[in-house]
Amino acid sequence: MPDTPVTPTASAAPLGLPDPLPEPAAQDLRLETVLGALSDPLRLTIVRKLLLESEEFDHSCGWFGLDRPKSSLTHHFKALREAGVTRQRQYGLERRSHVRTEDLDARFPGLLALVAAWTPQQP
Repeated sequence: MPDTPVTPTASAAPLGLPDPLPEPAAQDLRLETVLGALSDPLRLTIVRKLLLESEEFDHSCGWFGLDRPKSSLTHHFKALREAGVTRQRQYGLERRSHVRTEDLDARFPGLLALVAAWTPQQP
């Protein structure tokens, strides 16, 4: 149900899956915050890659193949999580991400389809 708060609880995750890091509840997602997070081309690329190439599991930063400093990537992934676009889980020293597809589709129908259809500009 899209209006159910998403909170890090053991019952919300399958057995053995780490709890999600803090994130806004589905009903608290705000369009201006989500669009603000997606306004950065790198973050838009991250979300698009997750939508188009993702498997059924969380992905680490290395999976994206981005040639950026770790501190920069940490900032971008945190911005996406705090805006409610992605969910992150901590696996030891590694954080893995996936798009909150169900929550975003319920709150903003069609938004993720636009992100998936976006074609990055080549410099």
